[in-house]
This record gives sequence, structure tokens and C-alpha cells, in this order.
Amino acid sequence: MPQTIFITGASTGLGHAAARLFSERAWTVFATMRDPSKAPDLAALPGVTLLALDVTQPAQITAAAEAALARGPVDVVFNNAGYGLAGPLEGITDAQLTAQLDTNLLGVMRTTKAFIPAFRARGAGTFITTTSIGGLVTFPLNSAYHATKWALEGWSESLAFELAPFGIRVKTVAPGGIQTDFAGRSLVLAQHPAYAALQEKVLAAFRNPARLAQRSTAEAIAQVVYEAATDGKDQVTYVAGADAKATYAQRLAVGVEAFRQGVARMFLG
Repeated sequence: MPQTIFITGASTGLGHAAARLFSERAWTVFATMRDPSKAPDLAALPGVTLLALDVTQPAQITAAAEAALARGPVDVVFNNAGYGLAGPLEGITDAQLTAQLDTNLLGVMRTTKAFIPAFRARGAGTFITTTSIGGLVTFPLNSAYHATKWALEGWSESLAFELAPFGIRVKTVAPGGIQTDFAGRSLVLAQHPAYAALQEKVLAAFRNPARLAQRSTAEAIAQVVYEAATDGKDQVTYVAGADAKATYAQRLAVGVEAFRQGVARMFLG
């Protein structure tokens, strides 16, 4: 019997690549997104069903989960919907901050909660959440985004303990840079005049061609998602991409404070 995966944020980028990969591997795929009309190519793939889902809307989460489960057991839930909010905290409005937390953190928690009863009843299931290398290390002018991704890492690690007795695994995939249009399509950039010079320095460092060249393809990160879904390991975090692995290894090797000082030199000069 083919296995089934439920994916949020599948219209583009990593979620889209994951939907294609799992379809190629003969999985049944529920690919969810706010506007299913934006991914007609996915709808044409074998075993793929598109569902409308905005993870900030609890009623839509419930409806999408029920629709998927009505078709049979779901084996994996891949929480991938999210976006970046960058810029100085002083320049971020309350509405922007609330939206970031609602999508990146609460949307994941709500979606996961909607599937726990079915997983618990079966005594099996895996939750995978896209976090980021930004959930393991920090960079300047990304405090709100880091808040959500660090929260997801800690939440996942804790949740893994409580769901393990029911045969349920909880995992994260923490990629570095991905060759998608995330920086344009999925990035909100807040600004404040007091931080203009700092912001230019940080953006220049992020846009450095050598740094951009280290990014992974969405397809390569999707392979890590597939690994997490199928390897049967009791492992929570999968650091994905050569750049993310190198960055995290350096943090572990030199220690938090030395690493932080290195980041300051790189981005702040």
C-alpha cells in the first residue's frame, strides 16, 4: 500500500520540490497551499491532490486534515509553509510580528495538532518541519525570523519526547540557502532609518556572490526530507545543505561566543 504525505506550503520552492519527489517515489501526496490554482503542474502528477490551506486559519487546517484523512491513513505531515521577516525589530510593526509568529510557528503547531489523534490511534506517523540553519545559529537583523525557527527546533525536540510512546516521530529539516525566489517572494523586509547603514552592510554580506554560490537546490533539500520520512531513525534535526552543515559544525567546534564574534566580523565589519 502506498504511503501518504501531507505537505503545507507546496506551491513553490521546497514544498513544491518535495511534492514532486514523493510523487515520483509512488507516494500519495496531499499538496496544500493558499491558492491551488498556482500549481497546475502538481495537479497533473500521479497520486497528487491539491488542497487549499492557509495555515493561519484554524478552520482551514481542520478541513484540510479531515479531507486527507478521509481518503485513508496519512503517514507523514511535512510542515513547510513559512516566510521570512527581516529587518530591525524597531522597524517591525505589531501586525508584521503577529503575522510572522502566526504563520511560521502557530501554523505549524496547529497543523501538527490536527493530525496527532489519527497518528496516535494508529500508533505510527512522522511529523517533519522545515526550520532553518537560522533555527540553530543567528545572523543580524533577523531576530523575528530566528524567534520562530528557534522556537520550532525547541518545540519539536520536546514534542518528540511526548509522542514517542505512541510510535510517532517528530523531526526537523534545517536547510541553509536554497536556490529559490524566497528572498523575493517569501521575504518581508522591515526598515527603520536609524539602521539604514547597518542594513546595507548585512544585505551586502547576504548577497555576496561567494555566499550565494553555496546555496542548495530545492530538489537536494527535498531529498533530505525524503530521508527523514523514510529512514526510521530516532533523530530530530537534519541539517541540510553543505553551507548549513559547515556553519553549524563551526558553531559547535568553536563555541557559541567565538562563533557569535565571527558572525559580527563577517556581517558588521
